[in-house]
Amino acid sequence: MKFFNTDTKGFENVLKKYFSFKNETLSLEPVTEFLESVKKADFTDVLNCLKRNPDYAVNFRHYLHNIFSGRPFNLSLTEANILSENAFIPELKKRILNKILPPVENENTVWYLIDNVSLTPKKDLEFLHNLPENELNEFLELLGASDFIVKPNVKRELIFSMNILSWRATGMAMEVEVVRMAPEYRNLDNPFLALQNELESLAEELNNNPDLQLHSKDSSYKQIKIYVQQCEEFVNIAFKNSSKYGISGKINQSLLKIRQQIKRIFEIVQLLVIDDETDIVSNSKQMIFNIIKYKSYKNNISELINDSTRLISHLITNHTAETGSHYITSNRKQYMKMFYKASGGGIVVGALCVLKMLYGYIPGSDFSHAFLYSLNYAMGFVMIYLMGFTLATKQPAMTAATMTKVLSEEGNGKRNNTEFADLVSKLFRSQFIAFVGNVLLSFPIALAIIYGLDVFFSQNMAVDRADKLLKDLDPVKSKAILHASIAGFYLFISGIISGNIGNNSIFYQIPDRIAKSVFIRKLFGAKFAKNLSKYYAKNWAGIVSNFWFGVFLGATAPVGMFFGLDLDIRHITFAAGNFALGLYGKDFSVDSYTFWISFVTVFLIGFFNFLVSFGLSMSLAFRSRKMNFGQVSEIYREIFKYFAKHPLKFFIPLRSRLDKNANELVSKTMTTKPEDH
Repeated sequence: MKFFNTDTKGFENVLKKYFSFKNETLSLEPVTEFLESVKKADFTDVLNCLKRNPDYAVNFRHYLHNIFSGRPFNLSLTEANILSENAFIPELKKRILNKILPPVENENTVWYLIDNVSLTPKKDLEFLHNLPENELNEFLELLGASDFIVKPNVKRELIFSMNILSWRATGMAMEVEVVRMAPEYRNLDNPFLALQNELESLAEELNNNPDLQLHSKDSSYKQIKIYVQQCEEFVNIAFKNSSKYGISGKINQSLLKIRQQIKRIFEIVQLLVIDDETDIVSNSKQMIFNIIKYKSYKNNISELINDSTRLISHLITNHTAETGSHYITSNRKQYMKMFYKASGGGIVVGALCVLKMLYGYIPGSDFSHAFLYSLNYAMGFVMIYLMGFTLATKQPAMTAATMTKVLSEEGNGKRNNTEFADLVSKLFRSQFIAFVGNVLLSFPIALAIIYGLDVFFSQNMAVDRADKLLKDLDPVKSKAILHASIAGFYLFISGIISGNIGNNSIFYQIPDRIAKSVFIRKLFGAKFAKNLSKYYAKNWAGIVSNFWFGVFLGATAPVGMFFGLDLDIRHITFAAGNFALGLYGKDFSVDSYTFWISFVTVFLIGFFNFLVSFGLSMSLAFRSRKMNFGQVSEIYREIFKYFAKHPLKFFIPLRSRLDKNANELVSKTMTTKPEDH
């Protein structure tokens, strides 16, 4: 209803109040009030009012000339919506502070003027974009702002802004660590220096000829465009090489900043290109839009977080994807090998279940128990890893990255979705047999150990804990599902730790440092140093991630108890072992409800372990590769269709004509081995 959305008198009152005479004030109040009143009115009425009252238009033009005169606008082009810090945390702190308490700006700049006139820049920009183009052009012409882009002082400011951006980008691009990310350019002319020289020549030309005007066929413009493209290619190559050389947060921020500055240079030079008369008004208008747009995003926190963390998450999932490919079985031999490895993991976990129960009898504080439990889990998981065994739910965090990497590889753009569905069936049956191997061995091993202790010490050590162990396996009487989800979250975190350690190891060249360490070579010999380097590259990330996974699992319950929170973890393999201890503690005298609910809950816990860790890892992997969830809906449908046709393939290794193609999908995603980077 127009009555509620428009104000037909407001803008006329503002024009009459401030512009019925030659207003010499430098206050921003008139233009602020006018902008607010115009947003509430029909813009056609505003335009007609200025046409009917040419004195208003003349006085308004005079006022705008006064408030803009002598105010440089280069800050609006060189600072707004460009990273100001070379590290993520300082930039985040700065933006949060600017959101809460806006910085004090120089009052003699266009930056200050825009900040104080446009209080809601996003809405103002949307309002301007929605205006009819011919009416906005006419409005700018009435106010004498339709051709300001060709004014010598404006062109001088634009070229000066490009030079500032180029100087900054060149300085960062010449840093040793940034240059190391793009070795392809070592033997080539530096495009940043070439761009800088071209912009300085352009500035000199303008000084000699203030009427200088660029056009699209101008050799200077073409050269700038070529150098900008080469600079962007430099940044793209550096980012691409990050999977080969690793990357730090600082270098990531530097490359993002260089990319923003180069992009801004190209946007500015586009404003200077005038091929015909229509370009003058369109470029003048575009400059207004650009300045408001930059201002609207200058303190954008979500954009900062997305841009700054996407590459790091990509690298983390990239390194875990390399590991995850080893968890996908393709034939019967690999399938049985996975079962044997999972069985070995089940044996270790069965022993860990008994050890944890015994640690619980030791008197001490919550934190002493947290230490003992964490040590128990951590040492056990590291042992499983180093012995080459498998902990079933440790796989999803790795395999999710592999699956997403397969989807996002450029070489697989025309992939057959049926082939990918066959690959999913291989992944699922690998998880299934790992679950079976863990559970089948952890239950009898825990039972055998507690029986052996009973025989040796003539005491059933599980009696006091039996009720609690069985209650914890009842999803109705306990928070088993929540606790299983917490364990799934820790599995996801351990995958991130593994990927991060792998990335840092490559970036800081730790294996190379070990292999070439003069101290190690002199003390132990060159062969030992080389072998230690390979061992570190191959195992260190896994050792650290498994250690911390154990710490997380062991510390959760005691720390939760200390804070009065019902926190704990449930893991399918440990649940199977605890089920055995609970039954033995009750002397196998339990009702059928307790037995079957505990039995079912063991697998329910495994399902939520898998669901949470795989889901979170998949989300991270999707995000890191900028994949839209809608893009994979067709693939999901194909997977369900494939399951309906071949359900047994999701559980046992049946041969298929698609085996070779599915294996190729994975092999295309494999990069150099970590120890060979």
